[in-house]
Amino acid sequence: MKQFIKFEEKGLARELIETAIRFKANPLINQEKGKGKRIGLIFLNPSLRTRVSTQIAASNLGIESVVLNMDKETWALEMKDGAIMNKNTVEHIKDAAAVLGSYFDLLAIRAFPTLSDKTEDISDFTLHQFIKYANVPVVSLESAIRHPLQSLADMMTIQENLNGKKKPKVVLTWAPHIKAIPHAVANSFSEWALGCGHELSITHPEGYELDEGFTKGATVEYDQAKALKDADFVYVKNWSAFQSYGKIIHVDEPWLLTEEKLKQSPDAKVMHCLPVRRNLELSDEILDGKRSLVQQQAKNRIFAAQSVLDKIIS
Repeated sequence: MKQFIKFEEKGLARELIETAIRFKANPLINQEKGKGKRIGLIFLNPSLRTRVSTQIAASNLGIESVVLNMDKETWALEMKDGAIMNKNTVEHIKDAAAVLGSYFDLLAIRAFPTLSDKTEDISDFTLHQFIKYANVPVVSLESAIRHPLQSLADMMTIQENLNGKKKPKVVLTWAPHIKAIPHAVANSFSEWALGCGHELSITHPEGYELDEGFTKGATVEYDQAKALKDADFVYVKNWSAFQSYGKIIHVDEPWLLTEEKLKQSPDAKVMHCLPVRRNLELSDEILDGKRSLVQQQAKNRIFAAQSVLDKIIS
């Protein structure tokens, strides 16, 4: 595996999940494997779990990590090839990525979408510019359209909580938010859940349909109550409109997930990637209750990242 930017195939996903579970039981089992190697964690956007979990994962393998907050600490980057740089950008990605590639054995990149230029976003332009010019393996720490490390941790969490179920009913439900949120987590979760063979239902208000490239094979249901019935896992996430790109479409009906809404799903476990706006996206009673897998997901981010890094340096 030369890079990790999306779901590839079921066999590899299963291998990464199993390795992550093994690392969770013994985090330092390969602590000498990455000795002498260096990873650059490049952030163009804020991060908490992704940054810390990847640093810990690297440390568990003996890899030295260096964090660079490029949105605050470095020159403004020009991303477009052939640009005449007579405005506010100071350094071209062609030069910056090549330098970083010469400093590090692998790079990990976090870059959010514009939510204004749909063509640029769905091409994952910024991530692929780094890949194009760095000439070292690249790990996505979330891109314009995917968040594969989060999704790997999510699949790991589902695997740990199957309780004998071979094909769980997994529901991805839209939640309210006060601002336009990227599609990356919802896209990636759909891609991984379907790729891993889970029965996936996606429920949201009309107008919030996701890119079908990620959801083909899922059941789309506009009636949240119908979608939630008999669910085994419920993943809560907001996203902005895809067709009316980056827009917030007004919704009258309540979409906040509560215990009342899960009465017909007595065994359902609830997931969220964090950060979460409490009592807007997800109620306190769910987040702090026995259904919540949210903290387990967050902890599993370490071992998902460790599994990926271990595979790449192998």
